[in-house]
Amino acid sequence: MKLKKLLATGLALCMAGSMLAGCGSGSGTTTAAATTAAPAGTTAEATTAADGTTAAGTTAAASAGETDFPTKNVSGIIQWGAGGGTDNLMRPLATLAEKELGKSIVVENKAGATGTIATQYVYDKDADGYTLLMGAENPQLYTALDLLNLTYADFEPVFLIGDETVGIVVSKDSPYKSFTELINAALEKPGELTISTTGKGGLPWEVGSFITAVTGATFNQVPYDSDAAAKTAVIGGECDFTVCKIQSGIEDYKAGTLNFLCMFSKEPAPAMPEVPLITAEYPDFEQYMPWGPFYGVFVKKGTDQAIIDKLGEAFKKAYEDPAYQEQLANTNVNALGLTGSEAKEYMKNWQLNTINALNKSGAIDKTAADLGLE
Repeated sequence: MKLKKLLATGLALCMAGSMLAGCGSGSGTTTAAATTAAPAGTTAEATTAADGTTAAGTTAAASAGETDFPTKNVSGIIQWGAGGGTDNLMRPLATLAEKELGKSIVVENKAGATGTIATQYVYDKDADGYTLLMGAENPQLYTALDLLNLTYADFEPVFLIGDETVGIVVSKDSPYKSFTELINAALEKPGELTISTTGKGGLPWEVGSFITAVTGATFNQVPYDSDAAAKTAVIGGECDFTVCKIQSGIEDYKAGTLNFLCMFSKEPAPAMPEVPLITAEYPDFEQYMPWGPFYGVFVKKGTDQAIIDKLGEAFKKAYEDPAYQEQLANTNVNALGLTGSEAKEYMKNWQLNTINALNKSGAIDKTAADLGLE
């Protein structure tokens, strides 16, 4: 009996020692084999979920997207040349956003072919968030115009910055003192009045198509190398009219060399509230409103959502900086500040409105349905 009691006591002491050793090991290294319910971040074998995935693998991936990115500098590719409207908006925004990211955003201009060169370049890179497309609205029309088999549907919006109000402009010596007078003259002389454009797919060409779709007036389109050259052609009397962004025409307007007949908008432009609205003279334009050139930052489709979110937050904070808001106001860019589904909805509406107008005017043969758009 004494022997049995001694054995029982010894066994109890061993068990207690094992339990104490187990508690103490919590602050040390624990192997996966010894752990039945390891916390997230330990070995994947220890945390297999019911659906066959591993909590450790999922957590590690999420952590990489949320905290590790970026581990190197980010490349920002601008669709247009240095000194243009897109370039002037993107460079200061990138400078502010890189402070939030903790890595540099190296901005590079890849101009040409209505922005298709830059768009294709970014699309050909990995969907890892390290190559940003900094562009304007043009890719939404690439497939409609047979320029490139890509649109913003092949990218994800990181951040939509803003859009611009544009106006119909003539020279100070023009005989046309209102948009209605211009249209009446064009209807009397189909195809004779001249509009200076930047070619197929450019801003004046797009708005000219809207005008034809609503009024039935047709024009002789004269292409120039840039918006500035198209504006100069009107000021010099080479063409009857063109389409100008406020930021590119306001100084000429103030100087008296250029006259805004109307704004392509249903709401007055804060910088030029005295200019009539096109919808006041032709209410049917309202079906296509709001409309204007827009600017945004994009990544290739397939980029991890956590990376998109982190980029979006950095650009949002940059956008909200008082100095950048002042720049938007000074250049008469209407602030949008859209991300995610709101940005996608805005771009989809813009695309549908523009394609419907282009098709109705006869500028393109394709319909929205032909392009797979609802």
